[in-house]
Amino acid sequence: MKKIFTAVLLLLVAGAGFACTTFCINKDGQIIFGRNYDWITGAGIVNTNLRGLVKTSVKNNDAKTISWISKYGSITFNQYGKEFPTGGMNENGLVVELMWLDGTRYPGKDARPSVSVLQWIQYQLDNSSTVEDVINTDAKLRIEDRGTPLHYLVADAKGNVASIEFLKGKMVVHTGNSLPFPVLTNNTYEESLQAEKDFEKNKSDILPSDNSLGRFVKACNMIQQLNANNISTPLTDFAFSVLDQVSQGSYTKWSIVYDISKKEIHFKTADNAGIKIIRFSGFDFSCVGSYTMFNMNQPGEGDVTTKFILPDKNIKRSILHQAIEESRANVAITAKEEEGLMTYEDSIKCK
Repeated sequence: MKKIFTAVLLLLVAGAGFACTTFCINKDGQIIFGRNYDWITGAGIVNTNLRGLVKTSVKNNDAKTISWISKYGSITFNQYGKEFPTGGMNENGLVVELMWLDGTRYPGKDARPSVSVLQWIQYQLDNSSTVEDVINTDAKLRIEDRGTPLHYLVADAKGNVASIEFLKGKMVVHTGNSLPFPVLTNNTYEESLQAEKDFEKNKSDILPSDNSLGRFVKACNMIQQLNANNISTPLTDFAFSVLDQVSQGSYTKWSIVYDISKKEIHFKTADNAGIKIIRFSGFDFSCVGSYTMFNMNQPGEGDVTTKFILPDKNIKRSILHQAIEESRANVAITAKEEEGLMTYEDSIKCK
């Protein structure tokens, strides 16, 4: 299993040239989180995740594992196997999303157990209710020090937002007054904030290019305009307009808008531009049955809550295989490793 997950890490390493954008909007009591996922394959499954599941992390080279029982149900977006999401939201309204960050250096080996960069997301959605909870887990566990260089934007139903980075072996958090713009792209938050200050100082009317700092400034300015003006556009629609403005063309595979206040997820994909809606109220997250799944690229639009199905191994295998094949130019995942990604979830049971 260690070799299997290493393959996924290497796959993500190959994405250094691809960009993502995240942001949070808090206006008139409604909290919205937007996210563009830019990558080379758009194959993916939306999964529900139950509370009350007993889990043990994948064994890494540098530390012991950690076991837990999931406290909260969640809905996640997955490409390379269940339990290893690229992002999602739990039933308390906590959202966790990842982005690439060159220069990341995770803590070295110490007494804490370690988890991978993707399983860290599932751990947070399983166990954390607020941004503060996420930050506090740094005392309990760490990300494997050989993990893919990422940083995260996290938001909760109270309106708290934090950027979480790992620099020089330490967790670096910006939140509250140190996070004047709840936006994150592919530079450190400090570098991004300086770019926004430089843009304001120069008083340019021309928005920057679509590199990482340019996307940060563009998203910041659009959100500032929303907050400063009486814009009547529904916030979910406005969030999609921001995502469209920072899109990376064919590399933008998914655009996701989390309505934290309403506990809804709106998303569209490069393969299907119709906006689909998922409502948390339509799911039972108790550990009495099975999780459910939805092929996120299937045709249709509107509310798809009732269109989730029980786990289908053929569909899961097909989508996993598609993701692997479309990533083949960047990394090779063997048939044995692919099978391991398929079956890892089998070890997880209700308590």
